[in-house]
Amino acid sequence: MSLLSPRVQTLSNLFQKLSVSRLGAATRNFSFVYNSSTFLKPSNAPFLVLNKYLQLQSNKFATPNFGMRTANMATLNQVMKGCRKKKANKSKSPALEGCPQKRGVCVKVYTAKPKKPNSAVRKVARVKLTNGRTIIAYIPGEGHNLQEHSVVLVRGGRVQDLPGVLYHLVRGALDFQGVQGRSSSRSKYGSPKPKK
Repeated sequence: MSLLSPRVQTLSNLFQKLSVSRLGAATRNFSFVYNSSTFLKPSNAPFLVLNKYLQLQSNKFATPNFGMRTANMATLNQVMKGCRKKKANKSKSPALEGCPQKRGVCVKVYTAKPKKPNSAVRKVARVKLTNGRTIIAYIPGEGHNLQEHSVVLVRGGRVQDLPGVLYHLVRGALDFQGVQGRSSSRSKYGSPKPKK
């Protein structure tokens, strides 16, 4: 003879008919849940079975949590306190400190190899800026007259195949001469207009 009330037995049988595979654990553990000292009232038993069934059904489509806390939306009180901070924009040329250009002195002029799959000899210079920072800048164009202690003008702009090179030198400014004999894009390379 079963210790469960007829109402609980009917509910248990109904769940077994609905989903035997999903409710196997619920029906097997039902006597343990019913006899547990945590739940003293017999009237709680049907709701315990129903709660177990709903948990199994909801977990069927849920993604695994792995014990991590799920991210919830901020409450109205949290929003009023100012929990939503705007993400700070990260500068692509931090050494310029928001300036369009900075003056600097060449510490070393040398060549560098680009990263794979490119193969070349890129001309670069280590420059000490007026704010005390030392950077690596790219020397654009064919040929240059730079050497140690040359005064140059530095602008922003990275080189795609040279890691760590985030700046360009401005041609035709200060000690840095423009590209000689260039006819196209002369303004970018500080080239004088060719004489007719």
